Amino acid sequence: MTLLKHNIQAVVFDLDGTLVKTEQLKARSYAQAAIDLCPYAITEQDVLTAFKDFVGLSRYDVAKGLMERFSLQDKARARMKEFGVTSPWQAYVQLRLQHYNTMLADETLIKNNCWPHTMHLLEFLRQSDVKLGLATMSYCEQATRVLAALGLTGVFASVVTRDDVEHGKPDPEMYTLIAKELEVPAGRMLVIEDSAAGVMAALAANAAVIAVATPFTKEALLSLPALPAGHLVLDASTLMDVAKRALAAPVVTD
Repeated sequence: MTLLKHNIQAVVFDLDGTLVKTEQLKARSYAQAAIDLCPYAITEQDVLTAFKDFVGLSRYDVAKGLMERFSLQDKARARMKEFGVTSPWQAYVQLRLQHYNTMLADETLIKNNCWPHTMHLLEFLRQSDVKLGLATMSYCEQATRVLAALGLTGVFASVVTRDDVEHGKPDPEMYTLIAKELEVPAGRMLVIEDSAAGVMAALAANAAVIAVATPFTKEALLSLPALPAGHLVLDASTLMDVAKRALAAPVVTD
């Protein structure tokens, strides 16, 4: 039997909520669109609170969940023709994208909303010999704009977005694909995630995972039974130490 000193060959980051607080910006855009469509008075905070139940899921799942929670169907249906779509949830998404794209156009806003400890880990890893990847539930156009605003264009050896897979997180397809793209076994890949859906996707792909809790995801992450001990980061200042331990952990092979 042989002990491998370097178990991890690649580190894959999530984007929204992990490297940058775009999950918060997305939540605000869903909230603003919901306020536009809701038949009764609601506040942005009402929707932000509800959004926590859908962090990391697809546009369809988020939109359908919030539409049911706040009775948005009728006004969304009335705007289907305006957006050239065939379903009320699609009208809601298009309205939400108008708000979100306005935010993405502000590069200063994006830069001011990065997560410093996760960005610091990324910079540290850029000086190492591990491969770097990005697996995000954002669509390619949006991910490209965010990466450009953060000065991260070309940093990742592979970028997988929602456009590239049939099934989004928590399905493992995204992490299985990026392991193939990076040409490493999924079991030799460390994933940095913030959402329960992302953690479940990484674990289902047989990757190691570190979950970095945010105000939107902390409660759901704490309830995950499958997350390995010591791999949930509640204090972001400890992320570097947790990641270094995971990178150095040996694995026994035959």
